[in-house]
Amino acid sequence: MELENLLSKMATEGVIHGGSEVNKAMSAVSDETRRLCAELNNGVYTNEQIRQQVSQITGQELDEGFSLFLPFTSDFGKNIKIGENVFINSGCRFQDQGQITIGDGSLIGHNVVLATINHDYNPLNRGTMYLKPIVLKDRVWIGSSSTILPGVTVGENSVVAAGSVITKDVAPNTIVGGNPARFIANLEDKM
Repeated sequence: MELENLLSKMATEGVIHGGSEVNKAMSAVSDETRRLCAELNNGVYTNEQIRQQVSQITGQELDEGFSLFLPFTSDFGKNIKIGENVFINSGCRFQDQGQITIGDGSLIGHNVVLATINHDYNPLNRGTMYLKPIVLKDRVWIGSSSTILPGVTVGENSVVAAGSVITKDVAPNTIVGGNPARFIANLEDKM
């Protein structure tokens, strides 16, 4: 299955059944992405070389303002959209089958997990994956060791405190934190 067809099916259907043709095609892309991530994480590179390798993983040319501290892993790679002037700190893990969009000027702290998949609750059907996108709007700051769950949008300029678990949308210009994350303050109150 061609990549564009696979991405289209994943986006429109929002589900991947274990053992299906879509699952096999996704697994093939994932195999290549894991290889590329292992290569990226096991060398010493300049910022430009890192940008080139992440561009290969994502299939997207990244701007000169993009910066990534290694290590970095992605489950799929081809469903990540990265804006301009984005910084991703070390230890981040992106499960992007459901699509991850990172807006311009965003900062992502150490060890952040962006997870776009849920599995079926039925233990006999756990191979079925439900996909929902994660959207980080422009100028978002995600604190270290936070986890963003499937289907969440983090509004522009918002801050997610370190160690938070984000289970629902975050309003623009707010600060949230905790597990599950709750409203802490309006951004304007901290400036």
